Amino acid sequence: MSAPEPTDGLGPWKQFLCRACGLIYDEGEGDPDGGLPPGTRFADIPDDWACPICGVTKTDFEPYQRRASVAAAPVAVAPLRRPGVVIVGAGLAGWSTAEAIRAEDAEIPITLVTACGGDLYHKPELSIALGRGLSPSDLRRETGAEAASRLGARLMSETFAIGLSPERHSLRTTRGTLPYTHLVLAHGARPALPACLDPALCWRVNDLAAWSGLHAVLAQGPRNVAIIGAGLVGCELAEDLARAGHTVTLIGAEARPLPELLPEQAACRLLAGLGGLGVRFLGGTLVNGLARRKEGDIALALAEGTSLVAETVIAATGLATPSRLVRGAGIAFDKGIAVDPATLRTSAPDIFALGDCISLAGSPCRYIEPVARQAQVIARAILGRESPGYAHAAPVIRLKTRSAPIELHGVPVAGAPWHVTEESERRLAMEQRQGGEVVAWLAA
Repeated sequence: MSAPEPTDGLGPWKQFLCRACGLIYDEGEGDPDGGLPPGTRFADIPDDWACPICGVTKTDFEPYQRRASVAAAPVAVAPLRRPGVVIVGAGLAGWSTAEAIRAEDAEIPITLVTACGGDLYHKPELSIALGRGLSPSDLRRETGAEAASRLGARLMSETFAIGLSPERHSLRTTRGTLPYTHLVLAHGARPALPACLDPALCWRVNDLAAWSGLHAVLAQGPRNVAIIGAGLVGCELAEDLARAGHTVTLIGAEARPLPELLPEQAACRLLAGLGGLGVRFLGGTLVNGLARRKEGDIALALAEGTSLVAETVIAATGLATPSRLVRGAGIAFDKGIAVDPATLRTSAPDIFALGDCISLAGSPCRYIEPVARQAQVIARAILGRESPGYAHAAPVIRLKTRSAPIELHGVPVAGAPWHVTEESERRLAMEQRQGGEVVAWLAA
């Protein structure tokens, strides 16, 4: 709930954007969970306050002002007078690209094609929303129609891209064929579900629509929940659901959570924090199948021959980039849409890609922080403006588990030893070195 209109003589409530994760701090709404009541001016925020999503301090925020409406978005999908920019995907990457283009050019036609409604929300909030008592309407910042109107863009919601011809500069959709001068692929990645997990028996939380359905089920009362997958999302969801009053079992294929990122000492702190909230961890365990029981709950068949029963099952088993559209068009694909690391151009002329769907040198790039910079590089290239290009750097990984927050810098080297630089009851600091240089360090 926002505070009433301000009476302090400092003007209307202002908004500030987190440069690390994209969270918008609204002075009128404050951050009650972080100790900032509605009406807390940004200047009055203590220096040790942390972004509720990624943990950075107020020094990493900048003033934010949403663009005013440019023109009303057409209701019907009418033919365009001239081809323009077509963006596939209306998530953070797609809307960020539209914003960046419109900030440089008020007239170029922009069309967004999306399989969903195109509503704007902050995806990292999905894994902490239940514990904070947030509803789907609380998470929705702006409807797709409102955003399209504000940007003077055309939104084709509930529309699928089904074919692409780079030679003809055309995109086939379930609502007709669109010509384009430039195409931007921003359709993200989808949950990667192992074949042994029946999709009808487990939830995958990767967008607002899926989370809204899960929210409706969990809102009925405390439930016994099993989460398959002990990566970043699995651990964050485990804490979030436990804080919301549910009984949670977290199942990991390895002996400890996040084995590729965290050394044993940090993983133990994470497990201790989750355990303090009542989360039960089953490590070194694979789920071989799911089956609905006559009682209505779900039996999880575990690899060692035992079973586990849960009322609700969530699969947090990673992401995979859909490849059919780009492979059919002959565009290079390597664990994601292969792009030039400086220009974000694909192997096809006048086609760019960004966000969760791309790969750089064969490595998927699935972080929120780089998206705004990627969008700016693409926008300037499309409009023929000079740009320093995109320079990728490993984003800081912040595990949003308040019971045991962890911050990881750099890129850990598999198999290389970690060294403790500080250890106490309140803090653990470790680093990993190669050739005398620190390649990764963490604080927990």
